Amino acid sequence: MLHTNCFRVSSSIRAARCLMPNRHTAPKAVTCFHKKDTEHRETNFGGLIYSTNTVFLSRSCFTSQVKLNCWKCKKLLDRTPSFFCDSCKSIQPPEEGTSYFKIMDCDYTFTLDTPKLHTRYLQLQRTLHPDNFGQKSVKEQEYSESQSALVSKAYKTLLKPLSRGLYMLKLEGMHLKESTDSVAESQFLLELMEVNEALDEAQTPEEVNKIAQDTKGKLADLTEQIDAALHEGELDTAKELLTQMKYYANIEEKVKAKLSDFM
Repeated sequence: MLHTNCFRVSSSIRAARCLMPNRHTAPKAVTCFHKKDTEHRETNFGGLIYSTNTVFLSRSCFTSQVKLNCWKCKKLLDRTPSFFCDSCKSIQPPEEGTSYFKIMDCDYTFTLDTPKLHTRYLQLQRTLHPDNFGQKSVKEQEYSESQSALVSKAYKTLLKPLSRGLYMLKLEGMHLKESTDSVAESQFLLELMEVNEALDEAQTPEEVNKIAQDTKGKLADLTEQIDAALHEGELDTAKELLTQMKYYANIEEKVKAKLSDFM
């Protein structure tokens, strides 16, 4: 009986640690869920509305062990991330290890709501921008600059599917190499060469627009496939598809440059 009780206490402690944030300890990936789950939360603070249906698509989550306190008044900070203290209203430093999805109050999903992301970005910058802290202490000005820069980086990363997908793989401990990956072989390389040749030989805006539409359709298909792969936890497949998306995104930029030449 004593052995059983000790095991239950130990298990409870381990489960509780998965829910506790820590600014000073790097996030650690642990197994916290094995299927899709959704949690809705909504709070309002300082003009910022926190409303999230968090969709868990991964088998791992980032955890911390100790709750944070305000650097100024030492009161407990009740939310993560905490941009301001509920008690003294002082701006807080960025929390180490907080994911961009949490910062931007977005669902952890590849097909996130980009209009909501943009709205959140504007809300945060209105409150965190350094122009609002010109009369504050040097420390608060520094925190404002750090928070504002972090929000901008999070927004830019999550805004586009390619950078968003790469970031999601990074959270899972996977990275794409800068060099040509194994996926870019034979038929795929031939396909890319044909598209690039067609683009180089295009003489009219109509010809370039046809390539633009084909590329847009290819990127849309890849987006659906990547979303499905991440949803199912098939990270290797998602990595291969993101490599393809990287090449087609490059073609998309070339198309835009080509179209600008006709203007």
